[in-house]
Amino acid sequence: MKPKIFIDGEHGTTGLQIRSRLATRDDIEVISIPEAERRNKDLRADYLRAADIAILCLPDDASKEAVALLAGHHDTRVIDTSTAHRTAPDWVYGFAELAKGQRERIAEARLVSNPGCYPTGAIALIRPLRDAGLLPTDYPVSVNAVSGYTGGGKQLIAQMEDKSNPDYLAANHFLYGLPLRHKHVPELQMHGRLERRPIFSPSVGRFPQGMIVQVPLFLGDLTGKPSLEQVHAALSAHYAGQDIVEVVPLEASAKLPRVDAEELAGKDTMKLFVFGSEGDGQVNLVALLDNLGKGASGAAVQNMNLMLGK
Repeated sequence: MKPKIFIDGEHGTTGLQIRSRLATRDDIEVISIPEAERRNKDLRADYLRAADIAILCLPDDASKEAVALLAGHHDTRVIDTSTAHRTAPDWVYGFAELAKGQRERIAEARLVSNPGCYPTGAIALIRPLRDAGLLPTDYPVSVNAVSGYTGGGKQLIAQMEDKSNPDYLAANHFLYGLPLRHKHVPELQMHGRLERRPIFSPSVGRFPQGMIVQVPLFLGDLTGKPSLEQVHAALSAHYAGQDIVEVVPLEASAKLPRVDAEELAGKDTMKLFVFGSEGDGQVNLVALLDNLGKGASGAAVQNMNLMLGK
C-alpha cells in the first residue's frame, strides 16, 4: 500500500509548491481535503489521522492545533513548515546537512520541524565553522539577507503584484524586521550553536523566488585567525558526500562579478560561497537558494523522502 501524504494547508504558497512537486509521484498517495472544508476541524482531524505523513503548511497557532488533533494518534508522522516547533526539544530539525547523523535522525523521527528559509542559508554557513572550532560561540554574528517576495505568502504576493490592492507596495527592495526581533532568530541561534543572539536584518526584493544570505566575518577574531582557504576547507569538509549543498571553489568564486538572487529559483539545492581578498582579514560568507525550494517546500519534500526511506 502506498504511503498516504496529507498537506494541511495545501492551498497556501508553500503547500501549493509541495503539491506541485508531488504531482508526478506514483510511489505515494496524496490525500486532499476539499478546499471548502479546509476549516472543518473534525474533517481535518480525520485526514490528519489517516495520513502516514502530514505536512503542515499553516500559521504557527494552526500548526499547534493540528498537532493537538493528533494527540493519541501516533501512527501519523508530521513535518511542520511553520515556526512553531523549530526550537522544540522533542522535534527533529529538518536540515539533513546540518551535522553528522542528522539525516538519520530525520529518517527515524515522528516529528520534524522544517527550517525557515533565512535560517537555512545562515545556519548552513555558520554551523560548519562552529563545529570545526573556528567560530567562537560568543562571536557577534550578523546576518543580512534578501528574499523573493513569495516568502511572505499570499498577502505579500498580492501587495507586490496587484496594483489595485489598497496595500500595494511600490518599493523594489525594502528592509523589515527593523526592531531586530524577527521570529527566525531563536532558530538561527539554537541550530547555529551561538551563545550570543545574532543580529539579523532581512529584506525583500521585487522578484518572486530566490534568496541571498550573507554572514560577514573578521578573520582575526576567529579562533586561530584562519585564512580564506581554511574557512573554505571547513565548509567543504562539512558538506562532503552529499549533493544538495554545493560549496563553490574559491577560484570560481573569485572570478564572479556578481551573485544573482534568482539563480536557483525553482531548484531545491543551495550554493555556498567564500568571498574576500587574502590578507585583508575579512570574509563574506554567502548562501544562495530558492526561498520556496531548499528554503521551504523543497526541504519539506526532502524530509518526507528521508522519512519514507527514499
